[in-house]
Amino acid sequence: MNTPTQTESALYVAPLEKFYQRLISPIEQFVHRQTSGGIVLMACIVIAMIIVNSPAEDIYRRVTHLYFGFQVGNFELKKSLIHWINDGLMVIFFLLVGLEIKREIMVGELSTISKAALPAIAALGGMVMPALFYLLFNPEGDARSGWGIPMATDIAFAVGVLALLGKRVPSSVMTFLLALAIADDLGAVIVIGLFYTKDLYLTYLFLAGAFWLVLLVLNLLGVRAMLPYLLVGFLLWLAMLKSGVHATLAGILIAIAIPARPKYDPKKFSDAIRALIDTFDMHQSRSSSWQTFASKEQASLVEAIETIADEAASPLRKLESNLHGFSAFFIIPVFALANGGVAVDWESLSHAFQNSVTLGVLFGLTIGKLIGISGFAWLAVKFGLGAFPEGTSLKHIIGVGWLGGIGFTMSIFIADLALDTTPALIDVAKMGILCASLVAGISGYLWLYIVSTANQTQPS
Repeated sequence: MNTPTQTESALYVAPLEKFYQRLISPIEQFVHRQTSGGIVLMACIVIAMIIVNSPAEDIYRRVTHLYFGFQVGNFELKKSLIHWINDGLMVIFFLLVGLEIKREIMVGELSTISKAALPAIAALGGMVMPALFYLLFNPEGDARSGWGIPMATDIAFAVGVLALLGKRVPSSVMTFLLALAIADDLGAVIVIGLFYTKDLYLTYLFLAGAFWLVLLVLNLLGVRAMLPYLLVGFLLWLAMLKSGVHATLAGILIAIAIPARPKYDPKKFSDAIRALIDTFDMHQSRSSSWQTFASKEQASLVEAIETIADEAASPLRKLESNLHGFSAFFIIPVFALANGGVAVDWESLSHAFQNSVTLGVLFGLTIGKLIGISGFAWLAVKFGLGAFPEGTSLKHIIGVGWLGGIGFTMSIFIADLALDTTPALIDVAKMGILCASLVAGISGYLWLYIVSTANQTQPS
């Protein structure tokens, strides 16, 4: 009889145990992707900065502003490469943001009032106060429209910095930061939709609404295959692109329509899998090798188990999981390469830090975010509207407030929308974003490091 020895079984099972531990901890996968993505993002920013401040700058500008597109009948669509990235590729990023928001509202940290209250209120403060700080420096003129720039937090960078602290900070701090960032993303999407929409073209807006209605009907009919959603979603994006509403919001609308419920509920899934495993065991042959299946019936049963397991995951969860890596390691790095380049010399630095836009963004992201997040969180707890997560205190929330000032991706995105008529202001705004993100990241890390060290040295 050819059976595995204990040593062979241990060698085979140990990797499986590690694999399944990773599978059952999606929050750890999420954090890992965001941390790794943050490293790649930082590298792309450095590369973009090097290119723009080198003799290759002219080539960089010509490539990013290269026009191309297509025409079908009277429908023509031509844009520069940087606009294809910002209006096209970033739709997938916003789709992922929408999926994350929907999941958190349905089953995550924003699923109940008690869970959502504190991060939602803190996120609100983290949007209102930075905007007010910006308006203090830019109360009028073309620069005034940039008040939305310091409102956003870059989740990849913020999570990456916090992850560097490891077990020094309670895990609940990471959970709070993730919930805060999701609520912050929701606020940024609302701001983009309401305040950074240009002239509306009602015919295309009506078409976009019709396509979204088709997506919702697909959901109600129980369609779980992704292809219909993606095809109709593409048409929705085209209509949004022509409607005057920013095209990336199509990603949010598509995410709302993606089914969040799996085909099998937990009880049916458990019963179906158990029945298949019992049948599998009945076909077990004592003379078979432990590495291979004894019969075609067993192989078919394994395929059936795999199919049911796949259907037990919701389309929303599967799409979100598939998009995380693509977004973190391709979309956001490409966005950074195309948008992160800022010419830096002593003259430009001096000019930037004398500019009210740079100062508004800088103080909005650093001081505004800190006061808004930690101040509103403290008020929420004081008036009984929320409670600090278990194991955390106001000191930890202050650290999160610092990290909230890391606003790279979404802040640059909003800067391009808000200041598109004055390109010179976009450059100084980017300078403020980069400097503020650096200051906020270092300050947040040092603050939480000192707080955690002090807590560890206190006598028990």
